[in-house]
Amino acid sequence: MRCLVITGASSGIGYATAQTFGTDGYQVINISRSRCDIDGVINLAGDLADPNFLPTIAEHLRAAVADADSLCLVHNAARLGHDTVQDIETDALRQIYEINLVAPTILNRLLLPHMTDGSSILYVGSTLGEKAVPGSFSYVVSKHASIGMMRASCQDLAGTGVHTACINPGFTDTQMLRDHIPQDVMPDIAQMSTFGRLIEPAEIGKTLLFAAQNPVINGSVINANLGQIER
Repeated sequence: MRCLVITGASSGIGYATAQTFGTDGYQVINISRSRCDIDGVINLAGDLADPNFLPTIAEHLRAAVADADSLCLVHNAARLGHDTVQDIETDALRQIYEINLVAPTILNRLLLPHMTDGSSILYVGSTLGEKAVPGSFSYVVSKHASIGMMRASCQDLAGTGVHTACINPGFTDTQMLRDHIPQDVMPDIAQMSTFGRLIEPAEIGKTLLFAAQNPVINGSVINANLGQIER
């Protein structure tokens, strides 16, 4: 049995990824506050912003992956805030880092003992993991750190048969993007790719499936952005 453990599969890229892996025969386990309504998905309720989220789900999570021949862990859940270096509150920063950085570290430690040859740890990053824009301070910093976490994981896991990669989506048609970008600006955002459109969440799901099944990309950062036009 092949298993996918994914955070934040109730909507957006996470939902599309759960669909893609499920169609390919994976048992999908979702960890999020809200349920993923795809048939066959095992839902484990957990608030990744809570430093103590793990004890409530650890036993069920271990049981769900106990029979896995290979395991793919996708760190998808993230929070995108409107903040700057001048106004970011430390409590808000800590909460965002709990979701975007600390929770992935906790889940890695729990699940690595269950990962056999051919397993993978994949990070859903962002094009903002390699550059920055104004007004997204905490998100930009956390996505830079996600790339560092992936690269450090690659080195630490040498010889284990477990590979890792970071997929950096560009502007993807999700509720998180729509909540962050004013509606009247969205047409201009769509024109910032060489294809003149937003990325579909399913396109990122397919990219993650490719990464899970191709260990040759171990340690790689893949910019899945339709050829973003820099302005």
